[in-house]
Amino acid sequence: MDQAQLTKINAEIAKLMAETAKINRENLFYPVIVTATATLSLVAIVRLFL
Repeated sequence: MDQAQLTKINAEIAKLMAETAKINRENLFYPVIVTATATLSLVAIVRLFL
């Protein structure tokens, strides 16, 4: 392989690593969002019937 191909492959690897890091950061928030939604729904139901 020549230098241009290696540079292109390295750039693609860096892009994939950045995308993976972004997805991993986003996945940290999903449990928080689900928990908050469930809590708020429960509070709304309790307030409705009390």
